[in-house]
Amino acid sequence: MLARFTPTWMVRATYDIAPKTLTALGVKVVFTDLDNTLIAWNNPYGTEALREWMTALAREQIQLVVVSNNSHKRIKKAVAPLGLPFISRALKPLPFGLKRALRQYHVQPEEAVMVGDQLMTDVAASNGCGVRSILVKPIIDSDAWTTKLNRQLEKIVMRALKHRHPELKFRKELINGQHN
Repeated sequence: MLARFTPTWMVRATYDIAPKTLTALGVKVVFTDLDNTLIAWNNPYGTEALREWMTALAREQIQLVVVSNNSHKRIKKAVAPLGLPFISRALKPLPFGLKRALRQYHVQPEEAVMVGDQLMTDVAASNGCGVRSILVKPIIDSDAWTTKLNRQLEKIVMRALKHRHPELKFRKELINGQHN
C-alpha cells in the first residue's frame, strides 16, 4: 500500500528542479499541480522565480502543463497571466487526468514527471499511471480548506514511508540518477 504514495524524488521547492537535469533524465513534459506547487493557492499571479523556471524549461524544450483537480474556470484564471496549458478536473489520486495529459501531449510515461506537493493526490496519481513523481514542499504553510484533511492523512503516511525508507528526505535539488 505504501508504494502507491512513494515519490520518485523529493525536492524542497519546484523551482529547485533544474531543467537540464530533467533533460538528462529524458523528460519532455513536466506536469505540475497548481496550488501550493506552482503558485501559492491564495496568490494566482506567481513569482519572478516561477517565470525564470518557466524560461529555463522552455530553453530545454520541456513543456510545462498544469494538471489540477480544480475547475476549468479556476485554473484558466490562475494560469492566464502565465500562458500555460492545463488539464482541469484531473481527479487525482486517480490516474485519469495524467493519462489524458500523456495522450494529449503525445508522451510516454517515462518522458514525463509530475511535480506536486501532496502524497495523497499528486504522487498517488503519478504512481497509478507510471509517471515519475517529484514531491515538493508546499509554497506556503496554509492550505485551502479542501486540502486540510489530506494534509493530516499525509502526515501519517509520510511517517510510515520514512520508517520504511529512511533515505526519503527533501533535497535541495534533483540529482540525475539519484532516486530517493
